[in-house]
Amino acid sequence: SDMETSEKIQKSGVLQVFASLLTPQSSCTAKVANIIAEVARNEFMRNPCVDAGLVPPLVQLLNCKDQEVLLQTGRALGNICYDSHEGRNAVDHAGGAHIVVDHIRSLCSKTDPASEKLLTVFCGMLMNYSNENDTLQSQLINMGVIPTLVKLLGIHCQNAALTEMCLVAFGNLAELESSKEQFAYTNIAEELVKLFKKQIEHDKKEMIFEVLAPLAENDVIKLQLVEAGLVECLLEIVQKTVDSDKEEDVAELKTASDLMVLLLLGDESMQKLFEGGKGSVFQRVLSWIPSNSHQLQLAGALAIANFARNDGNCIHMVDNGIVQKLMDLLDRHVEDGNVTVQHAALSALRNLAIPVVNKAKMLSAGVAEAVLKFLRSEMPPVQFKLLGTLRMLIDAQAEAAEQLGKNVKLVERLVEWCEAKDHAGVMGESNRLLSALIRHSKSKDVIRTIVQSGGIKHLVTMATSEHVIMQNEALVALALIAALELVTAEKDLENAQLVQILHRLLADDRSAPEIKYNSMVLICALIGSEPLQKEVQSMAFLEVISKLRSHENKTVAQQASLTEQRLAVES
Repeated sequence: SDMETSEKIQKSGVLQVFASLLTPQSSCTAKVANIIAEVARNEFMRNPCVDAGLVPPLVQLLNCKDQEVLLQTGRALGNICYDSHEGRNAVDHAGGAHIVVDHIRSLCSKTDPASEKLLTVFCGMLMNYSNENDTLQSQLINMGVIPTLVKLLGIHCQNAALTEMCLVAFGNLAELESSKEQFAYTNIAEELVKLFKKQIEHDKKEMIFEVLAPLAENDVIKLQLVEAGLVECLLEIVQKTVDSDKEEDVAELKTASDLMVLLLLGDESMQKLFEGGKGSVFQRVLSWIPSNSHQLQLAGALAIANFARNDGNCIHMVDNGIVQKLMDLLDRHVEDGNVTVQHAALSALRNLAIPVVNKAKMLSAGVAEAVLKFLRSEMPPVQFKLLGTLRMLIDAQAEAAEQLGKNVKLVERLVEWCEAKDHAGVMGESNRLLSALIRHSKSKDVIRTIVQSGGIKHLVTMATSEHVIMQNEALVALALIAALELVTAEKDLENAQLVQILHRLLADDRSAPEIKYNSMVLICALIGSEPLQKEVQSMAFLEVISKLRSHENKTVAQQASLTEQRLAVES
């Protein structure tokens, strides 16, 4: 297998001769296959082996009964496939994978050393054949290799080499979506957890983690892993590694806590671990939040955000003091804080603020003030979650909306972020929060603050958003501005060309009924301003609105009649 020898073999032309020696009848077949296996360990020799036509006769040899020939043939094909597109194609065209899968099936239950050796080589060959190749991985999955390999893992879990090959093969296949459905019908979760519990070495645990992570993306498998006791293993790892600064312990802590968060992304697995807020797992995760490890703080906050995915859980957690823990965590990260921890803690608070009964409780606990400390942040993910949390908190909370809406620093920052063209999420959330401050406070002071900070033009632009919900929120806020503070906002509304935009929305057949309705309500309010009324009269509004009197939506049709009357009177 050394390079010099391989080069000499290649130059000598002997590879072409080997093709004729690879027959079941020849007494030296196993030796020839062995030489090819050794030669093909060198990358530069794989294509010459394919070009010499060695793959078809090697694949034919997979049909023979001689154990040594099978072993060396499996090795040769596996090495030719290693990182070689041409090698894999040749094996594919010769139908090699099918024969190897059949061999693995028939040998699967045999535990004698010779069979296990053969199984290890065949699993390795399939691994090299399909590594990082979606098409060949799909081919193996369609051949039904997954249930066979899972069965293999269960029977041969004492054999380290074979177990390792199985794990790497699983790691290859588990990335594909179609494989997860097949894995879900096997007892893979049980087998992997059983194997995991036996491991002491870091590298072996790491190998199992690499299979668990992609599999745990599937909700059915998440639940199976929880039921198989994976969570207890993960909590134990966290406990053992949390105070260590050894590199491998730090890596293990991260992997275990990340996997824990991933398991909580499934609704059923999450609810099973929440156990009405009494679950020991939930309690342990809570204890991560005040930890000194950033990794555990992050995982703890993300876990809370995942538990906070239904109203019942959110209400229970708020009633049991979780908000204070999250605010304390945020406090530790205000100055030069860890951005991922800030983002995770804000995500948790945002989710907890969704149920109506939680809003007032969280506001009186000081959540708005805690969140506002991050207004200075220049990190878009933190800005995005900060905005979402405030928007959730003030929903239908007039007093809080008014208090925040009069906060000039906040409003000026929102207006600045409304222009964050590079960050569509931040831009959208800033617009929505501006609108929400007006809609929920219905306060003249808030409107005046927003006008003075230059926010009107952004609300007008928001009315042209591609998202109906945002258009609607903008139109309702603008109608409140027109009803409460038209004189103050008049100039800005004119400069932002609101009247022309409303004409466009009403004339566009694609506009949703609620958009048409709110646009007409807004027109009726705007004609209280002389310059805006002139603009309305200068455009053919009556023509557009009279068409809407026969709109299929009754509310739109009624509003069209009312608007037409108003416009007729004003003109």
